[in-house]
Amino acid sequence: MARRGLWSLIGSIGGLYVAQSVIGGVTWTGLPAILRAEGLPLDHVGLLSLLVLPWALKVLWSPAAERWRLPARGGDRSALMVAAGGGFSVAGLALVGAIGPAPVLPVLAVLLAVAFATATVDIACDGYAVESLREAELGWGNAAQVGGAYVGAALGGGLLLVIVDRAGWQAGIWTMAALVALLGLPFLAHARRRAGHRPSGTGHIPSLRATLRRPEVRRGLALTVSFVIAQKTAMGMVGPFLIDQGIGLDEVGVLNGLGSLVLGFTGALAGGALVRGLGIGRVMILAVLLQALVLAGFAVQAATGLLPREAAMGLALAGASFVMPIGFVALYAQFMRWSDPRQAGVDFTLFQCMDASVSMLAGLTAGGVAQHLGYGVFFALAAALALGALPLIRRLGRAPLRPGPLGSGAE
Repeated sequence: MARRGLWSLIGSIGGLYVAQSVIGGVTWTGLPAILRAEGLPLDHVGLLSLLVLPWALKVLWSPAAERWRLPARGGDRSALMVAAGGGFSVAGLALVGAIGPAPVLPVLAVLLAVAFATATVDIACDGYAVESLREAELGWGNAAQVGGAYVGAALGGGLLLVIVDRAGWQAGIWTMAALVALLGLPFLAHARRRAGHRPSGTGHIPSLRATLRRPEVRRGLALTVSFVIAQKTAMGMVGPFLIDQGIGLDEVGVLNGLGSLVLGFTGALAGGALVRGLGIGRVMILAVLLQALVLAGFAVQAATGLLPREAAMGLALAGASFVMPIGFVALYAQFMRWSDPRQAGVDFTLFQCMDASVSMLAGLTAGGVAQHLGYGVFFALAAALALGALPLIRRLGRAPLRPGPLGSGAE
């Protein structure tokens, strides 16, 4: 039976994860399409890729953020930290709405500041979640995290475009700003009720060095590399593959929008239930096996063209929108298991940054391999890579329930 207050906690952190992903959807999905529709050249649109930097580098300031959030004396400052960062982000979005989509450089500068604020809020939210969730509840917490990311991305990258098309730029961006503000309120209300709480280990000073001393963290980083390579290497090539199969851009857009929203959220919920019922390690193995089957299907279609177009679209939905969130709910639950509650924002952030870095490198490599060897060979290699990673993932996925004292190497 769920403990009292669990669903209030899940809803509060889930709302904050949706809010953060609304900003991500605006930045990385909605805004590029709007700028291109305004006639801006592709090299200007490409500047938006710089906005990923705070998310890839946030581990560098995560110790300072955690030291402020969990001071050596005094209570938890999570609510204050989220209120400050969230308020800054809402104000930044409002300013972007007033500036307009062009000129792009002022918009880029404001959004870069918003990205730093949002990435810092994410450190606080992750740390708060690790401290608050019990071992048996991690699956539901990570379902809220991953499912919230899908919902927020759909709002920021989909709903924004509809509003901008019908009511204009300011109405679209200011609606997103209002959504971010409203979605953050449940977390602030929940976190304020435990503002005086302090995790066990009062007096500990969060640091990245303390994180890297622990064997379970180093094992977690190796697990992240293996799992992300197995799950994400081929996903960036699915869209181009569907286009080259003769599937229209509008159809691919529906797959990426409504299909991802419904199946992505469903997959996250399924991942939470499976983690609770089967355990984290088994769910990661299941997700990789299912992804390998999807990739093998793409390889067969690329080599033979025998499958109907609907089957190719179904494979895309299955792999990117359903199987992937199941796997990442389990992976992120493992991250939480390996994060020390006394500096959870540092530990969890390090794992996330490794995820982002490996994803970026895998995506860059995938493009070159697909270009030179063809889709058939590429997807076959990706499926073999996923299967080949299974023994390592199985071995690395074994972990203690929660870490012992920092530096103890408790296994």
